Amino acid sequence: MDEKTQKPKNDVGKVVLQELTGGEAQAKSPRRRFWQPLVLPALAIFTGLLIGAVLIILTSEQVYAAFRQSFGAGLLAALQAVGKAYGALLQGSFGDPVRIVNALGSGDALEIRRAINPFLESLVAATPYIFAGLAVAVGFRAGLFNIGVEGQLFIGAAAATFVGYAVKGLPAYIHMPLAMLAGAVAGGFWGFIPGWLKAKTGGHEVINTIMLNWIAFRLTDWLLAGPMQRPNSGGMPISPMIEPTARIPQFFPAPIRFHLGFFIALAVAYFIYWLLFKTTWGFNLRTVGANPNGARYAGMNIVRTTVLGMTLSGALAGLAGANQVLAITRAMAMGLSSGYGFDSIALALLGNSTPLGVVLAALLFGFLRNGATNMMVVSRIPIDIISILQALILVFIAAPAIIRSIYRLRSVQAQEGGVFVRSWGGK
Repeated sequence: MDEKTQKPKNDVGKVVLQELTGGEAQAKSPRRRFWQPLVLPALAIFTGLLIGAVLIILTSEQVYAAFRQSFGAGLLAALQAVGKAYGALLQGSFGDPVRIVNALGSGDALEIRRAINPFLESLVAATPYIFAGLAVAVGFRAGLFNIGVEGQLFIGAAAATFVGYAVKGLPAYIHMPLAMLAGAVAGGFWGFIPGWLKAKTGGHEVINTIMLNWIAFRLTDWLLAGPMQRPNSGGMPISPMIEPTARIPQFFPAPIRFHLGFFIALAVAYFIYWLLFKTTWGFNLRTVGANPNGARYAGMNIVRTTVLGMTLSGALAGLAGANQVLAITRAMAMGLSSGYGFDSIALALLGNSTPLGVVLAALLFGFLRNGATNMMVVSRIPIDIISILQALILVFIAAPAIIRSIYRLRSVQAQEGGVFVRSWGGK
């Protein structure tokens, strides 16, 4: 009798253990477990580039003119248009290889820095993406859909700006970290609000974060036009310049903007990896996000974990805003973020909500964003093509069945590292 009653319990425990640890995915070889999560994102990027090439061809007047002459001339013009556009994109992202080789041969340090500046500028563009992508990824891991990263970014930037210009007389090794901390605390508070409402009242985080976004936008507008407005700005909604001691240092003279914030972002990504996958709290967070009912049955504190998860997500978004002010703009103005908070949703999905995946996805988006301007100038391709590419990649990541159908990939029952975001009703 004991064996019969004990066997179902063991089966239930085995099922729960498989759900929480990834089941069969853990039994796979390390090499397969490393490459398998990368297949779908790589194919999604490749497919997005292919469709982008089709759009470039369809929007090129030279291609239509060549097809009027002959099919062969049209095909050649189409290949040339795609090659020119993507070549300009790569040059704008990584730099001109010929110029880099010549600069290295000359030994001129200034010319070398200028030659590799496109690559460094791409890293600058990727830095806020890393912070913002980590913010959404942590929310996903906790079973929460944080659409409020943009608002949390603005609030974090405002707090970092205030500490940056209002606090004086501190050495740089205290002032700069203090301003970064202020941004993280402010962003964390803006994330705490929807987290607390979710845990205590059941209010859905999507609605709450969207509303808090607009509150953050209008609040920062009021601050920049009122208490935080720069004296003698002529009515322009811009803050005073932050103190030099609060600035994140740049490694090279202007116009090269590569700064220490990129390495801070990498360090934060490693910290998030350690926190999520090497600590008990991270295990509890992932368990609550994957199976809240099972976590509650296991005795985990759902309310505390939910609130802390959303707070951490907001703090990471606040760091993104602080980074932009302290390293790049050195003052806060309207239009600080050009959609970093909303692009971060795509980053988290593309990176499978893992810190390493988010860093790689952020680098991709940073290189695309930086190279888009050069592509527009050289090949006269609208810069909106890059936004279309990002949207296509997101579509293919969000609907992996499309990629599996196109490339006839075998469906995988359990993807390692997958996340579960609770539905509208929170169930």
